[in-house]
Amino acid sequence: MLDEMRTFVLLAEEGSIQKVAQRLPLTQPAVTRQIQRLEQALGAELLDRRQKPPGLTPAGAEALRRCRDILAAYADLRLMTARGEPEGVLRLGLTHGLADRDFAAIAAEAARRFPRVTLRLTTGWSEPLREQLHRGQLDAVLVLSDPQAAGQAGLLCDEELRVVAAPERAETDLANAAWILSPEPCDARRALAAALSRRGWQLRIVAEVQDATLQLALVREGLGFGLMPQRRLGEKPPAGIVVVGGAELTIKLSLEVLCSPHLRGLTDVVDLIVGQLKAAVEGRSI
Repeated sequence: MLDEMRTFVLLAEEGSIQKVAQRLPLTQPAVTRQIQRLEQALGAELLDRRQKPPGLTPAGAEALRRCRDILAAYADLRLMTARGEPEGVLRLGLTHGLADRDFAAIAAEAARRFPRVTLRLTTGWSEPLREQLHRGQLDAVLVLSDPQAAGQAGLLCDEELRVVAAPERAETDLANAAWILSPEPCDARRALAAALSRRGWQLRIVAEVQDATLQLALVREGLGFGLMPQRRLGEKPPAGIVVVGGAELTIKLSLEVLCSPHLRGLTDVVDLIVGQLKAAVEGRSI
């Protein structure tokens, strides 16, 4: 019955029999039969099949909670007799602002240190990643938060973002600046909007671009101002780019780690990744 419980939990997380079949892997009819066997064993309908896609019935919502508890307890029991090396799949969420070449080296180091662990990486904006963690679709997330709102338990360090522009735009009044930023719900964009608002300035967007390389190219061409992490600037900005505003408009976001309570034996892997990412953000060698 453990297999049926796992399939049911996956269905609640993925929302689609097709996606569950791809993850297990099983055929879609096999997934359906497992759900039906669990319903027969419990004597209750777990899915409201009048909805498209089917949602959980009240009994299904309670069964989901208890199935997760049972599966977590079973995993803990296995750890009592398993050897100490972590193993399994770590579903890790990483906010866009941290998804760069630094993290590629960190992921490679985690793979070297923990060969029995498969890292399944998902990138996105902080709020959607938090929601996926809450729904049980991710095991841990590394996100950027407003320093005033970040939970102290998961707070690691601050990420500083500096205003950058082409040299010929460096003297432009920031109150009238045009901006080249990522689309909503970008963490840095929201922090910038709040910082400008406190000064009574408007955020005027001239380009919404997801790709960081294109953002920087547009800034270099003088089409607007941008934001760049201090760690990527180093001691010398890239060619054709200058830092403007000084301390007048330095945006700070807090690096925060949030973990599932069922992380279990993968804690050491997350700790390694978090420690190396924190070092990269703080400008130390990793």
